[in-house]
Amino acid sequence: MAVDQPVTTPTGDQTRIHNIGYRSYDGPRLGRAYARRSLYSQSLRGAYGLGRSVKSKVLPMLLFVVMCVPAAIMVAVAVATKAKELPLDYTRYAIVMQAVISLYVASQAPQSVSRDLRFKTVPLYFSRPIETADYVRAKYAALASALFVLTAAPLLVLYVGALLAKLDFADQTKGFAQGLVSVALLSLLFAGIGLVIASVTPRRGFGIAAVIAVLTISYGAVSTLQAIADAQDSTGAIPWIGLFSPVTLIDGVQSAFLGADSAYPGAMGPSTGEGVVFLLVTLGLIAASYGLLMRRYRKVGL
Repeated sequence: MAVDQPVTTPTGDQTRIHNIGYRSYDGPRLGRAYARRSLYSQSLRGAYGLGRSVKSKVLPMLLFVVMCVPAAIMVAVAVATKAKELPLDYTRYAIVMQAVISLYVASQAPQSVSRDLRFKTVPLYFSRPIETADYVRAKYAALASALFVLTAAPLLVLYVGALLAKLDFADQTKGFAQGLVSVALLSLLFAGIGLVIASVTPRRGFGIAAVIAVLTISYGAVSTLQAIADAQDSTGAIPWIGLFSPVTLIDGVQSAFLGADSAYPGAMGPSTGEGVVFLLVTLGLIAASYGLLMRRYRKVGL
């Protein structure tokens, strides 16, 4: 036979209602510009793993070292042999190291945007004063800045080494400036392409594979077609084929306007007139990348 248990009722000492309430914020409101700068600085730091785990720092720092070591070796050789010029022009360095640059873009573009998409934090950004344009500009500028640091650092090593080797100051300064213009354009183009591809999928692995595929396969296909055109004496087609790969686009622009030696077969880089088309296509791709990112994040932020 069940026995009813006595029901205990809480006393006044055991139950309390805490009226915490909502407190208004009376501090400074830093606004939209501060939020945009903060997002830019944090994204730039994240591109090199700063402020993140040790594991996140390994790959970007390793790629940075890989970019700079060949430049340091060239400087050491030039100083030791008392050479009259550097083994490699400033404008050629990024083209030779394009595989490392592509790998960096493939690893860091998804890191910049894929996690926000995966964890659906983008609408949270837009619940603050920050707007779609601020988010896109901050992310684009951060990755482009990280790429510029990656590509300009070895040029600085070459320049300082050239001055230590007592090479002609005017020639080295001119070459260094041309190299900086080239890598600045490359950074904008590669950052835009990488972010557009990475923003399509919230999965970082898919983003990495897609960026690598677009950058490397396009370069391999264009280089093969140019070699075939050169073998068939279709030299007039060689420059125009270069329009279909980001790497060969930059190569064409710098060979047309910066006096760089072209990596095209037979050094058949575009003429100045053809270079105008290359420059317009490059700037168009940069603008199109920004426009596609804006369109993408307007939909995501809804």
